[in-house]
Amino acid sequence: MLGEFEYVLITAAVGLGEEAYGAAIRSEIETATGRTCSLGALYTTLDRLESKGFVATWMGGATAQRGGRAKRMVRVTPKGVQAATEFYNAVMRVSRGASWAVGE
Repeated sequence: MLGEFEYVLITAAVGLGEEAYGAAIRSEIETATGRTCSLGALYTTLDRLESKGFVATWMGGATAQRGGRAKRMVRVTPKGVQAATEFYNAVMRVSRGASWAVGE
């Protein structure tokens, strides 16, 4: 099963689609959670997700906006989508009956 941060990272990457790369994912996570996300934690988690086959990464082209540095692009694999779906469903199941669950 995915960890919370792994799930949040995968979800942010899916939402960004073709624009999913490290800094954009970090921004999405910070906006959604209201918490700071270090680049070290982000890239360590990306490496772990890639080794599990949940994401694929590659270096995109260098851009002038980034001082000529390339972006590490991210694509969630079908295996990653499945893992995120299973995590989401498990959280929903275990939340049934909780006082904060919507629609209870």
